[in-house]
Amino acid sequence: MRLIFLTALTMCAFAANSLLTRAAVEGGHLSPAAFAIVRVASGALILAILVAVRGGTLPLLHKSRLTGAVSLTAYVAGFSLAYLTLDAGLGALILFGVTQITMFAHSALTGQTPTSRQLSGAVAAFGGLVLVLWPSGGNVTDPVGAALMVLAGIGWAAYSIAGRTATDPLAATGANFLLCLPLLIAVLLLGGIGLDGDTWGITFAVISGGLMSGLGYALWYNVLRQMQGTTAAVVQLSVPIIAIAAGALMLGETVQPVVIVAAALVVGGIGWAVTAKR
Repeated sequence: MRLIFLTALTMCAFAANSLLTRAAVEGGHLSPAAFAIVRVASGALILAILVAVRGGTLPLLHKSRLTGAVSLTAYVAGFSLAYLTLDAGLGALILFGVTQITMFAHSALTGQTPTSRQLSGAVAAFGGLVLVLWPSGGNVTDPVGAALMVLAGIGWAAYSIAGRTATDPLAATGANFLLCLPLLIAVLLLGGIGLDGDTWGITFAVISGGLMSGLGYALWYNVLRQMQGTTAAVVQLSVPIIAIAAGALMLGETVQPVVIVAAALVVGGIGWAVTAKR
């Protein structure tokens, strides 16, 4: 029961990042650049404290830090900017689908031959993404926002792939967050994006970075030790569903029928693929 509760709490924390970003950015409480910078700074601080409490240090000079910092920058920048126009649930669905399909493609291209079940699941998930991204009369997805979230998904996939070999995921994440900060500032500020906002926006960003990301990752790593890899992959399927439901209930977002169908294809296809024996 305790494991179920902690897992559900972690998935809600991950989905909350979409809600908090959307509420702050689209609501005009904080610019996307300011939100991204405050979020990463808060996350880096919390993770550094957690690592220090354990008596460890942040491995800033590890050979994988450059890949981690660059891919994390792509994810955070794309994620924050995309929520200027995308609904929380739709953004989470695009992010999740692109991340999983990118990781699947990487595995296939690096010698891990997929089974027919994995291929059919990936095709279904990809079809769901095409459905929600394809411009049509009933689809109101903003193309710029969607492209930014696709960038975020590719960035998060690259970050996840690079982090597979980390011996201490919490310390590695803290180091990546810290090194990501100057890159993020350079990318966003040199791009001419302002830092205007109010107290509510800063509060949302601090909660997103420090609580939902920093403590959320720490909790997730603890939960991962107690479950099988396939189970961990399946439970993450709940994140876009939680975000879609919470966006409708808490932010008053309208859930289009095309999003429901796309969610069924993406989540169902990935679920079918990750539960394959191989």
